[in-house]
Amino acid sequence: MEHQFLSVEEFNHLIQQWSGRKVKITKHEMDDVDQTTMNLQSITYDRNTRRIDDYVPMHSLLLNGEGNIETLAAMSNQPLPSAVYEIPLQDNSLYEFDGEKFFITTDRGVYKVELA
Repeated sequence: MEHQFLSVEEFNHLIQQWSGRKVKITKHEMDDVDQTTMNLQSITYDRNTRRIDDYVPMHSLLLNGEGNIETLAAMSNQPLPSAVYEIPLQDNSLYEFDGEKFFITTDRGVYKVELA
């Protein structure tokens, strides 16, 4: 499969197939790079209608499961604070898949999700 842009529905259909698998999430946000490895139990979405400002996203992709986060700048490895990894989504977010990795691009950063 070659690199392609996806609708949010196509993205959801494909990533749901990774439930029960171990994944690695790499977040590039400004000058910060974090990597999280988790046992992905399920994929859900959240909608927050009680936002105070634009920092809190209206929609979020929730990757549910136990895992560890590695902050590359601090070279530390910590368990996720909760059994969920949240990716803020926006109306203009881009969803891409190259056959092996998903890329989600938002105004805040780029998230890469791949099998570990």
